[in-house]
Amino acid sequence: MQGDVSPSTASARNRDRASLPEVFSTVRVASPDQNWARKLFSYMGPGYLVAVGYMDPGNWATDLQGGAQYGYRLLCVILLSNFMAILLQALSARLGIATGRDLAQACREWCPRWLSFPLWTACEIAIIACDVAEVIGTAIALQLLFHIPFLIGTIISVLDALLVLFFMRRGFRFLEAFIAALLGVIALCFTLQIIAAAPPVAELLRGFIPHRDVVTHPGMLYIAIGVIGATVMPHNLYLHSAIVQTRAYGASIAERRDALRWSVTDSSVALMLALFINAAILIVAAAAFHNTAYQNVAEIEDAYRLLSPVLGFGLASTLFAIALLAAGTNSTITGTLAGQIVMEGFLHLRIAPWARRLLTRGIAIIPVIFTVAFYGDGSVNTLLIASQVVLSLQLPFAVIPLILFVSSRKIMGPFQLRKSFAVASWGVAGIILALNVKLLIDTLF
Repeated sequence: MQGDVSPSTASARNRDRASLPEVFSTVRVASPDQNWARKLFSYMGPGYLVAVGYMDPGNWATDLQGGAQYGYRLLCVILLSNFMAILLQALSARLGIATGRDLAQACREWCPRWLSFPLWTACEIAIIACDVAEVIGTAIALQLLFHIPFLIGTIISVLDALLVLFFMRRGFRFLEAFIAALLGVIALCFTLQIIAAAPPVAELLRGFIPHRDVVTHPGMLYIAIGVIGATVMPHNLYLHSAIVQTRAYGASIAERRDALRWSVTDSSVALMLALFINAAILIVAAAAFHNTAYQNVAEIEDAYRLLSPVLGFGLASTLFAIALLAAGTNSTITGTLAGQIVMEGFLHLRIAPWARRLLTRGIAIIPVIFTVAFYGDGSVNTLLIASQVVLSLQLPFAVIPLILFVSSRKIMGPFQLRKSFAVASWGVAGIILALNVKLLIDTLF
């Protein structure tokens, strides 16, 4: 890292410097004399936008394949990745609240110039990989629910840029409420499916205990890394560090400590919802397909077609498709914000959110259209899984700078990360790096 910044300068609440100036410090927070429920409610919202990234359509492919092929054994990976996500998102919120900068701005300001461009490139690749999953998920959901051809659904997905423009004009609180409502729809759909699937509780609980074969079995490791890539999203670290600044908290140390406490509570609670949904997808797949002739079910379309007859629950397939459409819609909205934050932070380039979204989505649909055109609709699931592995490979480029920043006394001042949490954070980074190296070795050799 380079440069220095005093804590007092870093903490200044400056709208002109914010990544999302149109919503910066626009949400009022509860006063100190109000009760904890009002305080929590005033800070609730950013965590649910972050949680969206942990249950996007990319998760569906990895969770479905993991459950169908390996039963409940990969539940331990979902649990581990969720705890990793809670820790990393807490670091992201800490950086934003303590310094008044998001992660992209921090990388541009405090990393060497020769490193800033590769970090921006890696983040853009991650956003495009995530966008590929959103395109596929939305197009599949439209096909399943309304019989819209896949390629036409892919093109329709480009128009979600208009949703972002609409919500941002209505206010950030309105956007948060819409996101939370769709998350509720997803959670309800999977709750009903779990009840219908009636998984064996003892076997399910054993799945949360780590197994050695998760690392030693190449196929299981590939899915496990995909789960981590689909769960711990690189762009979410950039997103969270910016949107926590939508709250109108003060600039004093006490006020920022209070804001950090409630923001971390918000994201932790929201990510537990993400844990439930990710686990639910795998549990439903394991209960429905693992001990049947459908163990090789990996396609979202096949899961949709088989869920109702296998579970004996007529609405199972419809609920599955509705939840998929809700997940795709949610993910496209938060992806737009993340893309805007990354571009503005790294490049100091501000363009209209709808233009940014059309650019990113336009790039993302190219590999989807190419794959479908040359290999058919049945190949998109392979592309979906691969996109999540790409995300996992990009994680170190976001995680390592984040940990370096929040561990620095010069940058964070009194908000410097405690040594115990720094050790845990580096442990998470080490796990990500080790899994990525193992994947590359297995792939190349």
